[in-house]
Amino acid sequence: METLPYRPCVGIMLINADRQIFTAERIDTPGAWQMPQGGIDEGESPLEAAQRELEEETSIPPHGVTLLKQSKNWLTYDLPEHLVGTVWRGRYRGQKQQWFLMQLDINAEAIDLKTEHQEFSHWKWSSRQELINDIVSFKKDLYEKVVTELLE
Repeated sequence: METLPYRPCVGIMLINADRQIFTAERIDTPGAWQMPQGGIDEGESPLEAAQRELEEETSIPPHGVTLLKQSKNWLTYDLPEHLVGTVWRGRYRGQKQQWFLMQLDINAEAIDLKTEHQEFSHWKWSSRQELINDIVSFKKDLYEKVVTELLE
């Protein structure tokens, strides 16, 4: 596993005016909640990937948010051993992510999860603690780092 690379990726912490955090339940794993995230396409900057992923997963266009902060460094997480050979065709050990804090500037009614390649079934606004409590165990440390860096 240590010889496999990390998949380059972005993550988006979307907050509302009350600083609540957007979280969504994965359609393929009921009970697994997360923030929007996804891979960086060839030729894309991390910010462009974050804007694209946010729109692909939530229908929120780039002009509907304000970028507030970006993580200083790439943050990584490893997949559990039982997933390494199956996720991403076994090519990666986990992900290295550049995270972006964005504030929603448009009405939350614009959020629509029924996108072309729907990834989420439900969404909600969460507190910091609810976010940490709801995330799958192998991403908990990463999310604690993201919350600490971007919200403090």
